[in-house]
This record gives sequence, C-alpha cells and structure tokens, in this order.
Amino acid sequence: MTTRREFLRQSAAAVTAGLLLPRSLSAFTLSGKRVSPSDQLNVALVGCKNMGWYDLTDIMQCKGVKCIGLCDVDKNILDDKAAEAEKRWGYRVDTYTDYRRLLERKDLDAVIVGTPDHWHCLMMTDACSAGKDVYVEKPIANSIAECDAMVLAAKRYGRVVQVGQQQRSCELWQRMKKIVDSGELGRVARVNVWANFRYAAILNPAQNGPVPEGVDFQMWLGPAPDRTFNRSRFHGSWRMFWDYGGGLMTDWGVHLLDMALWGMNVKGMPQRVMAAGGNNAYPDNFAETFDTLQVIYEFDGFNICWSNVTIESGPYGKNYGVEFKGTEGTLVVNREGMVLYPQDKGREQQEWRPTNDSHLAHTLDFIRCVRERRFDMACPIENGSLCAKYAHMGNIAARTRQMLTYDDVHHTFHNRQADKHIEKAYRKPWKMPKWK
Repeated sequence: MTTRREFLRQSAAAVTAGLLLPRSLSAFTLSGKRVSPSDQLNVALVGCKNMGWYDLTDIMQCKGVKCIGLCDVDKNILDDKAAEAEKRWGYRVDTYTDYRRLLERKDLDAVIVGTPDHWHCLMMTDACSAGKDVYVEKPIANSIAECDAMVLAAKRYGRVVQVGQQQRSCELWQRMKKIVDSGELGRVARVNVWANFRYAAILNPAQNGPVPEGVDFQMWLGPAPDRTFNRSRFHGSWRMFWDYGGGLMTDWGVHLLDMALWGMNVKGMPQRVMAAGGNNAYPDNFAETFDTLQVIYEFDGFNICWSNVTIESGPYGKNYGVEFKGTEGTLVVNREGMVLYPQDKGREQQEWRPTNDSHLAHTLDFIRCVRERRFDMACPIENGSLCAKYAHMGNIAARTRQMLTYDDVHHTFHNRQADKHIEKAYRKPWKMPKWK
C-alpha cells in the first residue's frame, strides 16, 4: 500500500520530469531541454533553517535555476547548509552573514526570505528596491503596517512576489473552493478554523545566557528590541514572542484563514473582530503568545471562527482544519484530505485525498512567473497581506480585549489602544519602510 508521503514523493518526481504539470506551470519551465546561459535564473536564500531550506530545495528542482548565495546570521547553520548544497548540486555556493551584501550582486535574480517574521518586511522591500523578485515565507510580516509596506514595495518596483502559502497550489484545496462556490453546501452560515499544536507551549525554558559561538545575535534581532540572548526565544520558538511572531495565530492562522477567506470570496476587512485569549492550558507557559485563543470575524450573513489550543485534538479527530457549515452540507478539509457530509442523511458522504505536492507546485509557480514576467502567481503579495492582517487583527483583539473594526483605507481601528499595535517601533539604525 502506498503511503501519503510515498505518493507525494512520486508526484514530486513526476512534476520534475515534466509528466504532471502543477497549476499554471509552463511546459517550458519543466522541460528537459538545455537552458541557455541567458535563461539561467540565479537565486539565493536568506534564512537557511527549516522552511527557507525547504523552499530552496524545491525551487532548485526547476531546470535552469542556480543557487548562487546562502545567507544566515548563524554560521553553524550556514556552514552546514553550504556543505549540503555542494553535495546536492556539485558546486560551492557563496555564503553571507549580512543580506545587504547579497543583494548587491548584479547577477542575482530572485531571493527567498525564510527568516523569522520580524525580518520579512525589511528584507523583502530591500530586495524589491534592488530589482530582485522574492519568494517570502508566511506570514509576510509581523505587523499590519509592514503588510502595507510590502504591498507598496512590490507595486512600486514591479517585482514578482510569491508568498509561501502553498495550499493555494494544492489540487485538494482548489477542489474545496469549487465545491463551496458551486452552492452544493447551500448557504454557508459559519466557517470554523482550528489549529491545536503542542509546540505553542514552552514549559521548560532556558535561562538567559551567552550568545552561542558563530551567532550574530544583534543581526538576528535586527529591528526588534535589544535583549539578552535566551535559547528558548531563538531558533523555532521565536514564534511564541510578540517581538518576532504571533504564535499559532500567525503561524497556522494565515494558512487556514486563507482557505476560509478564499472559500467565502472575502477580499476585504470583516465588519467586526472579537477575541479572547491567554495561556489557559499552561499558566506557566514561557511563551508570550496565547496557547488558547478564540476569534470571531463577523461578515454580512456568516461568521469565520478561529480557535487554537495547545492540546493536540480537535473536531472530526483532526487537530487542525477548516469546516464550512452549510444548510445542505458540511465540508471538512485539512492537508490530509477532505470530506463532504450531506445534510440529507440519505446521501452518501464524499471523500478526497491530495493528488499533488502543493509545496513543489507553489515554488515552481513562482519560477514560472519570474521567467515570464507574469503576476498571476498562486499567492500574490496582496493575498499574503490580507491573510496576515486577519491573523494580526485576531491577536490585537485578544491582547486589547476590545471589539474591533479595522479601517483599511485610513489604517486605523479608531481605537487608541488597538492602534498602538498597528506598527512596531524599529530599533536603530533600522528604519521602518514607508507604508502609507
């Protein structure tokens, strides 16, 4: 029996061989034809751990793409990934500890930004101003103001920007969209979105201590406030601290809220946002972000409801997912599969499983757009901004304990307490990019 992992690996091989074309990917991009030097695309990665490396290795499966630079503030990771790159691709990749030196290269075409969230905005806008296209990880930014700055930069400099919300390139989620649009569910009154993951709790924190050898911690902090090094606020767990991330709300929220908004054809702000959150499951949680959070986004005729808790269980036996609750049926979907439960008990339920490697398709879709100078990428910067804003609004409503309405034209909640969270103060000498 073929496991899901084996199936996706086989699908990835088929895509790379040009046998199975993902969404909108041109045959030219994946063909086995020799690519002339003038057609070669040079890419580089900033932030080499975890998702950044995953992004790069998938992009490198596209013909005619060459990695010419790796950048990281942790020399231990940088050296390790440089050695792995040489083993994988047969040549030594140039390494950098300051992304600005990397962006000075005239032969660089595109940059992957896989750093912690608080660095996304500066690196993406700097890359755009340097004439580079960008694949930026989600959430695109660590504040609402940064979201607007990034959209403005992409437009101003005419750059192709793909956001790493790869579910947009998944056939399963595309089928979800078609089912909801078809009216088969009847009138959808509520969309439930949940993500319950244990990693949101930090129960055995480290003490403050010296910066590890090889780490440029001041560069890692960048525009964030100065502070003493703590391993529990560093690699991976940085997501659970407001200066660098937004907890499960921004880590998983942008992915799953994206699907809820897409399914319901939402392209603007909700009428109201209400939320309640705290470290309720683990009161001694070292994390600042919430291990327990509920958010309600109110629209005309339906609500979208977000929930997260650090207890790994959930509705339908799934610890994460999206549920469209309609008068004629209920559609439940996550990355493992989708089930349609008809309201009429006489009808049989329907089930679907993934049929493509969405991450590979998403990264190759980026290369297609870079090559052809197209802007119909699966997840453009505008959509990444919309989803990140929804996640930030949920956190802000919970942190302020206020019912909020965000004015996206005038960039205000019309609430002094909430407005303090729209833009984060940048530590000198870093400067916040223009956003309005």
